[in-house]
Amino acid sequence: MHAADSHDLIQVHGARENNLKNVSVEIPKRRLTVFTGVSGSGKSSLVFGTIAAESQRLINETYSAFVQGFMTSLARPDVDLLEGLTTAIIVDQERMGANSRSTVGTATDANAMLRIVFSRLGEPSAGPAFHYSFNTPAGACPRCEGMGTTSDIDLDELFDRDKSLAGGAITIPGYTVDGWLVRIFSASGFFDPDKPIRDFTERELHDFLYKEPTKVKLENINMTYEGLVPRVQKAFLQKDKDAMQPHIRAFVERAVTFTACPECGGTRLNRAALASRIGGINIAEACAMQISDLAEWVRGVEDRSVAPLLATLQRTLDSFVEIGLGYLSLERPSGSLSGGEAQRTKMIRHLGSSLTDVSYIFDEPTVGLHPHDIQNMNGLLLRLRDKGNTVLVVEHKPETIAIADHVVDLGPGAGGAGGTVCFEGTVEGLRRSGTLTGRHLDYRARLKAQTRTPSGALQIRGATRHNLRNVDVDVPLGVLVVVTGVAGSGKSSLIHGSIPKGAGVVSVDQAGIRGSRRSNPATYTGLLDPIRSAFAKANKVKPALFSANSAGACPNCNGAGVIYTDLAMMAGVATVCEECEGKRFQASVLEYKLGDRDISEVLAMPVTEAKEFFHAGPAKNAPAHAILARLADVGLGYLSLGQPLTTLSGGERQRLKLAIHMAEKGGVYVLDEPTTGLHLADVEQLLGLLDRLVDAGKSVIVIEHHLAVMAYADWIIDIGPGAGHDGGTIVFEGTPATLVESRATLTGRHLADYVGAVS
Repeated sequence: MHAADSHDLIQVHGARENNLKNVSVEIPKRRLTVFTGVSGSGKSSLVFGTIAAESQRLINETYSAFVQGFMTSLARPDVDLLEGLTTAIIVDQERMGANSRSTVGTATDANAMLRIVFSRLGEPSAGPAFHYSFNTPAGACPRCEGMGTTSDIDLDELFDRDKSLAGGAITIPGYTVDGWLVRIFSASGFFDPDKPIRDFTERELHDFLYKEPTKVKLENINMTYEGLVPRVQKAFLQKDKDAMQPHIRAFVERAVTFTACPECGGTRLNRAALASRIGGINIAEACAMQISDLAEWVRGVEDRSVAPLLATLQRTLDSFVEIGLGYLSLERPSGSLSGGEAQRTKMIRHLGSSLTDVSYIFDEPTVGLHPHDIQNMNGLLLRLRDKGNTVLVVEHKPETIAIADHVVDLGPGAGGAGGTVCFEGTVEGLRRSGTLTGRHLDYRARLKAQTRTPSGALQIRGATRHNLRNVDVDVPLGVLVVVTGVAGSGKSSLIHGSIPKGAGVVSVDQAGIRGSRRSNPATYTGLLDPIRSAFAKANKVKPALFSANSAGACPNCNGAGVIYTDLAMMAGVATVCEECEGKRFQASVLEYKLGDRDISEVLAMPVTEAKEFFHAGPAKNAPAHAILARLADVGLGYLSLGQPLTTLSGGERQRLKLAIHMAEKGGVYVLDEPTTGLHLADVEQLLGLLDRLVDAGKSVIVIEHHLAVMAYADWIIDIGPGAGHDGGTIVFEGTPATLVESRATLTGRHLADYVGAVS
């Protein structure tokens, strides 16, 4: 055997990132390894925080110091030894950039290939490939500059005509009377700041709203004055709406109406690009097709001069269909994809790649997938492996664990109770191992012998959002309703788009929680307020001392716990603050105790420990205990109170929001895939929580693919039969038992197989 062939393992020795307790594992290369364990057991710390992070850091170090200066800094993970690493490609569930110029087509190179095909075969030709791109001046519609929309501004949302500038007439966020944004208007000399806007002359109104950039002096400083409308256009309309803070986004939605550009009809392209056709179809029409239809159309295009390119484009489009994304179109904005859809779109880029011997690292690739689509996803993971790559997957679904060549099970519990390797070996070995994952691998929820009787119904009539085909359905109230169907069948369109928002409806999704690295579960849930008050009362000092963002902050790191050092050309580094040792508070604040703990020790507690701490004894605190009980109820007992929100997964964020909403008086709860990121053992706990909500008189509507949740439902609404224009109709409504008996739909067949395994 050649010496070069002996490096067939990735070896990790003494990993201590986050909660890992000196973990050592050997992972076979060019195989599919699945990492299992309860939420918070340390899977991500091992796979992403240690293996992927070090691989990325070592690659970054190969660049020149100049190039490294433009990269984010990566500290070396806390591990004794890592050997046999390969280049890591991380395919995660981070939403794709919400840039309005980025579409599914531009993000996967499908657009680039299609543009070349049109430049060669289109009649009449518009020129080279870039003349078919809406992101270049040569191809973009001149009116909307390739955006596809034009905007109108409602002036009444910008200012109050009855007030003067000095009286606060401008109602735009950030425009305060004493702020420089307003002062530049007041001091411009073009109008009287004390005169109500309705009394402005025509000239004054024009200068106020539309005046072109002009130099003015404000307190002896040269400034550029510009009318309010162009100022608003630059400040708000040229930025991406999805990246804005909620209150600014709400203002833009109120003040601005976007309509399809009248010149290009929303296609974003100029007339020459739109006039060029292949078989009667132009490039905008091709990009607007459902990808499964576009794949068929490309099959019919034949020309030897571009045959290899057509074959590659064909493979890319077929991959979309195979991976369960055939219902998308290439023109779909990439920022509108869900986390699961974004992950699968990124995967398509890698399937066509010529790279081999790299590590592909996936974070729950089955999120948002119907059991039918999971089979296809498994096939793709195996294809990546068979090309000679190492595939590492963090996963909870038994269908994907089953295809692993090697399994690493972490645990036994979460947080401080996790961080050790409970099992390494084959799937069969895991089954026999007796670990929590091993015991639950063949767990099956049983169908209910007795389903609840609805207390009423929520009527949806004539729903046509997205692909829904004039759907009429009665959603039963007072029971547990599960809405299911393949990805893209219309579940979210029906529930989020048709159930009226407002009184009594609490909608909990997996969208990111806006917050900085200073935000944590204690600040987000409002738990910090009763804790600070309790510390203040016990020690007879002011509550602000017990906030790391206020009076109690360590002066050296300003309460961040770490010092960020910018090394100019070199990559910056984050080091633990020497003064507070990462505790974030001044030393004097840590002398104040509640019970026998200081504030930093309380914030380091996991939820379950804090719940006991505030339940009885000297720290007894009913408001704090109530919030903690709700956090434990939704399966977040392992989170520490001070863990940064930026480190939470999509499923954890949703359950954190659910914990907050449980305190509200809502009558109807709408949950979007609440099993995301949940271990099989935790799914049982979630089912118990859903039961308690219904038994307390709530109506619970769950959009879900997890077969255990379907089996547990009182009523199922199945949407399909397929995705995109092949979906959008109700294919079944009734009890799970009836669905299993009839096996009439795709969901019914999978559910029947699932419960058939129950002895």
